[in-house]
Amino acid sequence: MMSKKIKDNCDLEALKPKKRVNSRAKGQSFERKICKFLNSRFETKEFCRTPGSGAFATTHALPEYLKIHGDLVTPKNFRFIVECKKGYNKENLSSLFNDRSAFYTFIKQCEKDSQRAGVPSIIIWQQDRNEILAILNNQLVDDITLYSNKEYKHLIFNKYIIYKFKDLLDLDNDFWFT
Repeated sequence: MMSKKIKDNCDLEALKPKKRVNSRAKGQSFERKICKFLNSRFETKEFCRTPGSGAFATTHALPEYLKIHGDLVTPKNFRFIVECKKGYNKENLSSLFNDRSAFYTFIKQCEKDSQRAGVPSIIIWQQDRNEILAILNNQLVDDITLYSNKEYKHLIFNKYIIYKFKDLLDLDNDFWFT
């Protein structure tokens, strides 16, 4: 008796281990993307990635006037230190209730940079295949209302506020510059 071979219709690709994502390259690419948005929005070429990394100001013995805080070099009168975060896909709404989440880790990092520079910070964050968000100190809510002609959806938690980044880009230049 001859046995027939059974043809397997299963796709085993999903079971293979995923390739590691180069998070450094992913972050650098996101920083360049944000620079492009900001340069286009403000019609300048002054926004660019910080040399080396966002920690450049704290890891190098530079004179105060040369220190760059955050992930982006910004125009001299730009109001914010910019911290860019890409990924962190495991973070979700529940993460706001977990003080040990990565979410609070990058907020604390940004607050330190903000205090060193004496300038408010903005975190620009995008999870994979989601909208770009902006996280700011909620003391800026009144300023956002002042420089806006419409109401934007936002989330307030603790002392922070989250907006869609594209909504904040609609705000008047006076909001962004001192």
